Amino acid sequence: MTRVVIVGGGPGGYEAALVAAQLGAEVCVIDRDGLGGSAVLTDCVPSKTLVATSEVMTQVRDSGELGLRIGRAAPSLGGVTVDIAKVNARVKALARAQSEDIERQLQREGIRILRGTGRLEGPDQVVATLTDGGTEVLPADVILIATGAHPRVLPHAQPDGERILTWEQVWDLDELPQRLVVVGSGVTGAEFAGAYNALGVDVVLVSSRDRVLPTEDADAASVIEDVFTRRGMTVLSRSRAERVERRGDGVVVTLTDGRVVEGSHCLLAVGSVPNTADIGLEKAGVAVDERGFVEVDRVSRTSARGVYAAGDCTGVLMLASVAAMQGRIAMWHALGDAVQPLNLEEVAATVFTSPEIATVGWSQADVDSGRVQAVGVKLPLPRNARAKMQGIHEGFVKLFCRPGTGIVVGGVVVAPRASELIYPVSLAVSGQLTVDQVAHAFTVYPSLSGSIAEAARQLHRRQ
Repeated sequence: MTRVVIVGGGPGGYEAALVAAQLGAEVCVIDRDGLGGSAVLTDCVPSKTLVATSEVMTQVRDSGELGLRIGRAAPSLGGVTVDIAKVNARVKALARAQSEDIERQLQREGIRILRGTGRLEGPDQVVATLTDGGTEVLPADVILIATGAHPRVLPHAQPDGERILTWEQVWDLDELPQRLVVVGSGVTGAEFAGAYNALGVDVVLVSSRDRVLPTEDADAASVIEDVFTRRGMTVLSRSRAERVERRGDGVVVTLTDGRVVEGSHCLLAVGSVPNTADIGLEKAGVAVDERGFVEVDRVSRTSARGVYAAGDCTGVLMLASVAAMQGRIAMWHALGDAVQPLNLEEVAATVFTSPEIATVGWSQADVDSGRVQAVGVKLPLPRNARAKMQGIHEGFVKLFCRPGTGIVVGGVVVAPRASELIYPVSLAVSGQLTVDQVAHAFTVYPSLSGSIAEAARQLHRRQ
């Protein structure tokens, strides 16, 4: 029986464990903080739970257009107030429940779980330092490194867990910030800024680039920035934080150009650092890049024979779905099952702002730069009948296809629940469907998904 040792119990680790057990391996997972990792305990599940609450607030605030009247206690929020202590209690309870569900699933499959940390003692052995004391030596035929990453902090902005916070620490707040300064306008910063703004917090978003969400579709990012400013958020573009200091019951953020921004709290959202230090990678012959991320190929192999890696510690694409796929691919490859290498052009991703941004496949930037030969069409969502009914005033559907064959190669959806609407586009990209095939499939009338079919029909005329 093949012995598989997995260091880390996040999506890359636990999904790999399930595949390995299914294929008949003897599997041990070494986990430090709880099954599910940061994705379940402090990042993805908690943040999207907070976003779900903020979405309800946004719907309530905008409900007057639909003819609803809701209270007078907080006119700007439609008469609804937020109990952030209760929100955060629910966030943490859901995270714990999800982690426990994952643990029970692994136990049902006969997977051994060790509480502690793992260190490689070569490419065929892991030493587990157990939380309750002692160590255990684990011989391994296959090792998977799935140790994740942690929030990056600035040299002169050290989190204290009370006023200066990372996204892992906001869940202990029992009162809403009066004025929240969010440093970083990438996906994490934009999601938290939008959520807290919807909950009624005065938010200042410090963005070092020309626009928020600089790595996203430019048209989509422009929509989100316009929504942010219209809803009262202050967006400081081309601004970089140099120092964050706590002063009494508040914080002072000093920018590199000398400007000073004051707030009650500061949230640092300036990227992630891989958890790869002091886990024996060099001794095992596992190469890392200059930032400390484990280098892997498209089937999750590292430079050491028999050692694989998955998830945020690889820096490939920091999404739970990608981590899980990397972990599965690693086990399929290591244990001799059929495997398809990771294809990042088929990855669907979402920014959980309001509205959401969902993307898959080749992007507008790829088309404009000539990296891919494709034609595209963009349909404003407010023209859609269902959007009119729901009071949706911003958003769009964008679709790209090959000019000769009409094969769909990418798409962007900016809309409420774009994370759900991107699925048919994702199917088209992964299945190499043509725009005609997409256009000929029935959609419900009225529906937002009808705009996807309409975009496909328009691309037929443009070929």
